[in-house]
Amino acid sequence: MLESLRPFLKRILNPIAKKININPNIITLISPFIALLSAYAFSQKMLILGAVFILLSGFLDVVDGAVARFHGRSSKFGAFLDSTIDRIADGIIYIGIIFGGYCDWFVGVLAIHSAITISYVKARAESQGVECNVGIAERAVRLIILMIGSVVGFVFGAQYFTYIIIFLVIISYFTVVQRVVHVWRKLK
Repeated sequence: MLESLRPFLKRILNPIAKKININPNIITLISPFIALLSAYAFSQKMLILGAVFILLSGFLDVVDGAVARFHGRSSKFGAFLDSTIDRIADGIIYIGIIFGGYCDWFVGVLAIHSAITISYVKARAESQGVECNVGIAERAVRLIILMIGSVVGFVFGAQYFTYIIIFLVIISYFTVVQRVVHVWRKLK
């Protein structure tokens, strides 16, 4: 879904990547700590601060790849590490949201499960030789929705943030179905 923004992002990220000449895996490893700050903010009912840390964590997630590509340091291990850290960060953020009382524990667990399942389906598809960048709720979209939901919850009341989390669970499982159908069509 966000693939069409790649050229635009490249123009923004390349000047930043040019100035950051460190191992991109270091940037990747910082991300879960920023996600932990987001989770703590949510657990303490600080919606705006939680959203700011999601934004920072997401920014680091795109910068690490830009640094790797710009400096010719892309690697299979780097891609593996990035994907693994993304799953850890997603889980940490939702745990903070659950502890903050913004959703029932069951809805929170479904949010974690659906986010991980989206990634799993993609990984399995690619292990079968099928590219699987389809679906309405890629990670970047989910993080943007969480940030917007945080602001909506801050402005209009926490229950609206809860509704947005439920919406995220629904579109995440819908994305899983989209990906499964895509792979089925490619492999049949």
